[in-house]
Amino acid sequence: MIKISVPSGKDFAIGGGKPFVLIAGPCVVENEKMIFKTAGEIKKIAENLNIPFIFKSSYKKANRTSSNSFVGIGDSEALKILSSVRENLRIPVLTDIHSVEEAEIAAPSVDVLQIPAFLCRQTELLIAAGNTGKIVNIKKGQFLAPEDMKFAAEKVASTGNKNILLTERGTTFGYHNLVVDMRSFVIMKEFGYPVIMDATHSVQLPGKGNESGGQPKFIKPLARAAAAVGIDALFLEVHPNPGQALSDAASQLPLNELHDLLVEIRAIDKVIKKY
Repeated sequence: MIKISVPSGKDFAIGGGKPFVLIAGPCVVENEKMIFKTAGEIKKIAENLNIPFIFKSSYKKANRTSSNSFVGIGDSEALKILSSVRENLRIPVLTDIHSVEEAEIAAPSVDVLQIPAFLCRQTELLIAAGNTGKIVNIKKGQFLAPEDMKFAAEKVASTGNKNILLTERGTTFGYHNLVVDMRSFVIMKEFGYPVIMDATHSVQLPGKGNESGGQPKFIKPLARAAAAVGIDALFLEVHPNPGQALSDAASQLPLNELHDLLVEIRAIDKVIKKY
């Protein structure tokens, strides 16, 4: 179980049989207005349903299919926006990092540092993230078996930081496709860390042309299935208008569909965890 300190004072925990936590937000920081509006709307939905919430948005996208793809609005500006969301909306924030230097740069602005799936074996990055003392969410590589995540977690833990989360986001299945093995949650939970389902990246169709495609119709079924296994948190990229998103447009959940999905996930979670 990992404790999350919330600026509002309403601290909560992930894991240990506690109700699931929502990690949600747009794929990347596009502009301040959209980020604040979306974060505010998700916060309102989560509070009404009594679901603990961590806001998620990448301050930049270092892994893009094409060199012409949107990367970000600038590191300093994006981190300033995330820090402002954290302070003004009084909610914890998660963002990705891609290098040792980024761990140090991003840590002061957020509560959770996320290791992207493609980088989950990068020893120096994992150790740098651990050394910040922040909670570290490691996304399982599309190329890894779930039991291999034990070694990624050990790298972070070697710094003395045991605040580790492990996230399933699909496994490569042939070309341009991913599949989710629900056994992953059971296997990864055996390492002693909370497990998370990333229901939006799991529906991606990687590298379809000059950008990744997606099958968003499977977001909800996969989220429900993972909740039935007993996940500790649900990760969703949520956007007010996914079709106009500057990143992952084909695999984000529309904001106006979030409430009803969370009602379903909460109902399943209550049955599984008996609270």
